[in-house]
Amino acid sequence: MNHEQRLIRVICDNLGVEPAEVKPTARFVEDLRADSLDVIVIVMALEDEFTIAITDDEGAKIVTVQDAANLIDRLVAAQAAPAQ
Repeated sequence: MNHEQRLIRVICDNLGVEPAEVKPTARFVEDLRADSLDVIVIVMALEDEFTIAITDDEGAKIVTVQDAANLIDRLVAAQAAPAQ
């Protein structure tokens, strides 16, 4: 399962929406009907799913599904990069 599929599964599991609703441009609050607590729960679930740490500042910038995907890709890549 790739990052996008895992992200969609986390969103669907936490918001009770259908995968077809989870498009890159979908906004968590306006389109997927998440409230502020839902967004926090999703951020924590993403941290667990991808074994990453999302700061409060980074989490506050997640507005769309694409925002979350970009952040996950960046954080996962940073973990995989060899330490200098």
